[in-house]
Amino acid sequence: MTREQVMAHRIAAQGLHRDRADAIAALASLGIQDSGPTARLVLAARTEGDVDTATFDPAAHGLTDGWTHRGAPHHHPTPQRNAIAAAARPFDDADAGARLNWSGPEQRRVGIPAREAIDRAADALAEVVTEPMTKGAASTAVTELLPDALLRDCRPCACVHVNEQLMRLSALPVGVGLDATGKTLLLTPPPPDWSRPVEGDPARAARLVLDYLRVLGPAGPREVADFVGTSPTAFAPGWEAALPELVEVRVEGRPAWLPAADLDAALGAPEPDLVRFLPPLDPMLQARDREVLAPDPTVRKDLYRVIGNPGALLADGEIVGTWRPRASGKRLTIEVAPVAELEPDVRARLDDEAERVAAARGLTLAGLTGV
Repeated sequence: MTREQVMAHRIAAQGLHRDRADAIAALASLGIQDSGPTARLVLAARTEGDVDTATFDPAAHGLTDGWTHRGAPHHHPTPQRNAIAAAARPFDDADAGARLNWSGPEQRRVGIPAREAIDRAADALAEVVTEPMTKGAASTAVTELLPDALLRDCRPCACVHVNEQLMRLSALPVGVGLDATGKTLLLTPPPPDWSRPVEGDPARAARLVLDYLRVLGPAGPREVADFVGTSPTAFAPGWEAALPELVEVRVEGRPAWLPAADLDAALGAPEPDLVRFLPPLDPMLQARDREVLAPDPTVRKDLYRVIGNPGALLADGEIVGTWRPRASGKRLTIEVAPVAELEPDVRARLDDEAERVAAARGLTLAGLTGV
């Protein structure tokens, strides 16, 4: 497959042609990372007709929030919460340590096996979060229940509390979710039928591999492991369990894999003829083979910053620029930074797409700059 075929397949698989009723479900099965209006803009980019998602409520879309891959907040289908927790269970201490970002010296300093550390923090979180509560209140209560080895000096807070990544990775096993619909983020208790995963299950982890490759394939074990937040070696059991359902292809001469059931669709994906404003953290931008998404290193550097990533302007099958929203009162200006001068037919389609972005944010479009 050529790089252009890969882009065309991902665009089609993710519903960016606005012709797939199941696109959001497929993306949410993997997880739609959320921060601010991201989820609203993800929907706007993939939904046909008028869009007004300014008052986005995950529950209304059958979604539940939680700290999942890499400890980041994601929307997932509510009925799949148990399965996702089981799929995300680390296989062993090496896997757990990789997900916690613990180096060898850090692991020795802690003196508690990494998976046991997650379990102990999860026990504490389950004891504490019996009703909706703020993250700060939960952190304070959990800190009192954990040994000093699992705590960290926090300069911004000017106090000692549970390690941030440890707290995030301990929430999913015990079903603690997130409610970000109010002014303050709340941690929510598990549902009554929650089943806590005990051991890492390669068969369950294989579902993460398949979910990733359905919307961000073809790709390899490195990309999937990086998305999950671990190392390819640590996540090898999950990858190997998925292999019977995969087919190997070559992308510009490199080996990559797809679910075998998706091969024909990938090879026959329509040539993209669309313009979309993709928000930061959009599923399209979550691909770990960033050189496929944006071959130009200057574009990649602009798209993927340490903090404050811009959105991506997708025109047909290429990232042709970045964009940032500037709100003033109830009016929104979109600042576009094209890689090169935009083709006239691309420029002609920008206004309608910008209107959708403004509507999804509950604002009125003031205009576009930079084009």
